[in-house]
Amino acid sequence: MEKLRTVVNFCIRYQKTLGYSIVSLLTIASEQIFSSVAFRCPCNSWNTLYGCVFLLVPALLLFLLGYMVNARTWLLLTGSCPQEKKHCCGFGEKGCFYLKVLAPVTASTLVAPLTWIAVALLSASFYECAASGSSLIRHRVCRDIDKLTACRELLEKIPCDEKVVGQLLNENSASKVGLVSFRAQSQILGWLLIVTIIIVALISTCISRCFSPVSYLQLKFWKIYLEKEREHFETKAKEHAAQLAERNINCFFEATNPPPFQTPSNDNWQKISFPYAFSKNNQYYSMIHKYANASRGNISTVSEGDQICSALGFVDEAHTSEQAF
Repeated sequence: MEKLRTVVNFCIRYQKTLGYSIVSLLTIASEQIFSSVAFRCPCNSWNTLYGCVFLLVPALLLFLLGYMVNARTWLLLTGSCPQEKKHCCGFGEKGCFYLKVLAPVTASTLVAPLTWIAVALLSASFYECAASGSSLIRHRVCRDIDKLTACRELLEKIPCDEKVVGQLLNENSASKVGLVSFRAQSQILGWLLIVTIIIVALISTCISRCFSPVSYLQLKFWKIYLEKEREHFETKAKEHAAQLAERNINCFFEATNPPPFQTPSNDNWQKISFPYAFSKNNQYYSMIHKYANASRGNISTVSEGDQICSALGFVDEAHTSEQAF
């Protein structure tokens, strides 16, 4: 039992890293299955379009799906377009605030599509198909050959028959061998993309932690507090919902008037559901903490001087661990 508790605590502590790892592994497996089962390069004039579609369209779909399953997206958008407002979603005065919230969401959403592109480049099938039909490659390889049509056809057949490369080089300069080494080009681009992603992620994490408004130990305490707050919130919400349901069912079957029952108003729910913004003047660990310490009904979701800190993105994630749309 103690070992199980240790494993559970480890998963909770590193749930974000584990989540990214699982998403990356699933993306890699999907790419391998997709390329071996569905991908068949036509080896004709459709090569470029066909290869680019398989390389980029799944990445775009994964990017959009990442937004759909990210709970912070719906935390920001849900209820932000009330009917009494004429302008859409409040992007007039709160547009900058919304963009700051969506920036870390976008960064986390890019994990799956970039993984897809990197793995696809390392496997080289999609790039080889797309590059073999590229007009740029065709112009550089075939410009010194009299039979341009034959050269173009040979280039387009490279993904289907590697022996065509030798035939093409016999009719061309050996110095251009690098231009038709599509698999090597693809794998080099794949590794460059992976290195770039790691460097950008490291630099952005360092900058985020450098500009964190609180210390390392306070961040640790903050995460412990949010975990306990989430546990108490779920327990209290279940009890409250059960009591309300019991009262309503009793009134229905017993045909009696319902007794008074205190429950949060729509306005109060909206206030604690708004994305968290850090304030130097008033230190709150969550929107519920802010609501509890402010005069009920007088809490403002965004005050002057409030700032969105990427290092504090875990505050909104504490109550949105069950991602759904």
